[in-house]
Amino acid sequence: MKKTIMHIDMNAFFASVEQQVNPALRGKPIAVIGSNERTVVTTSSYEARAYGVKTGMTKYEAMRLCPHIILVAGDTSRYTDTCRRLVGIYRQYTPIVEVYSVDEAFLDVTGSIPLFGNVGVIAKNIKEDIHKTFGRLTCSIGIAPNKLLAKLGSDMKKPDGLVIIQQGDIGKLLEHLPVQELWGIGPRLEMHLATMGIKTCGELGRASVLSLKNRFGVIGERLKLMAQGIDDSPVIPLEQEADAKSVGHSMTLDRDVSDIETLEQYILQLSEMVGRRLRRGGYAGRTVALTLRYPDFNTFTRRSTMGMYMNTSIDIYIAAKEILNTIRLQQPIRLIGVGVCNLTKNTVQIPLFSTDRVKQAATHTMDTINDRYGDFCITWGTLIERYQHKGVISPAWRPAGVKCVNLSTQKG
Repeated sequence: MKKTIMHIDMNAFFASVEQQVNPALRGKPIAVIGSNERTVVTTSSYEARAYGVKTGMTKYEAMRLCPHIILVAGDTSRYTDTCRRLVGIYRQYTPIVEVYSVDEAFLDVTGSIPLFGNVGVIAKNIKEDIHKTFGRLTCSIGIAPNKLLAKLGSDMKKPDGLVIIQQGDIGKLLEHLPVQELWGIGPRLEMHLATMGIKTCGELGRASVLSLKNRFGVIGERLKLMAQGIDDSPVIPLEQEADAKSVGHSMTLDRDVSDIETLEQYILQLSEMVGRRLRRGGYAGRTVALTLRYPDFNTFTRRSTMGMYMNTSIDIYIAAKEILNTIRLQQPIRLIGVGVCNLTKNTVQIPLFSTDRVKQAATHTMDTINDRYGDFCITWGTLIERYQHKGVISPAWRPAGVKCVNLSTQKG
């Protein structure tokens, strides 16, 4: 059956979210950055792009190009919450939604077209829904018979574009298109193709499969198909994704840290992020991994296997903290990561003891509130200074060193 695939790419996503939240930033050149000490531009507003500011530049390079640029520290929880709400909009039009990244998604709208009349109406409705929900956020949409071409279409007209690639237009579109415009062909692959005299998709599509396979191995045939606009990869919704082998998060710290209590706070934050991902996916794991990196980029990982499967954030934190206590740090820490592997799925464990039942209930309550109002809307007391949210939940049980306060809705 002929497919109709839509690719939605949010425009200058992080910067647009920040401008939506803070009206004082609207219409001004801004760059969303990471930590204050070691950071690059993750996204720049279109006002900043007019000065040549691009993703991947250091903040100093951005300031040289645009001296009056406004640097904004990124808020991961804000962006993931916005992504979650955007997916909710997409699913009003099709259940087949693949979240490719925090600001991109593929939709298979093949079965939805009879309900809405045509694919252009679906795209227009999605754009209007995003505008009604988020105000200033815009997206570029590409629509095509497959994911490869839909992605190409969304890149062709930005910002706030809509490109529909019909089956009959594919050959003409690709004939003179530079190979680097195709999704999956980066600078190195482009360079190797150029040494073979291949610069356009038309040339790649006519190249010998044998010569491509001799040069690139198993991907050679795939490259030829891509250049011909052929792609049979399906849109895979979250619930149909292959089972994960591990779940982890890491972060580069604002500064090198040797203080154990501060490192434990980062471990708690990462454990909560890992725990939430495990619980959302219905996973539990037995092995906790702690990764540390020194300023000289020496990186190592220590693991500990528990006697039972777990997915509560506090259990992960305790295990990771115990691993930290076994390590004699030779230098301050530049990067820290927490992961869980040795996973099983859909394991339901009924707590035997009242303290465990309280812990499970508190975890469920935190997840429910954060799912509704945004990640880290409610968090641990130890992290309150970092997130400065209005509500903090902390049950009566706690490991040593974790501050506890009652559930609060006080402002401030």
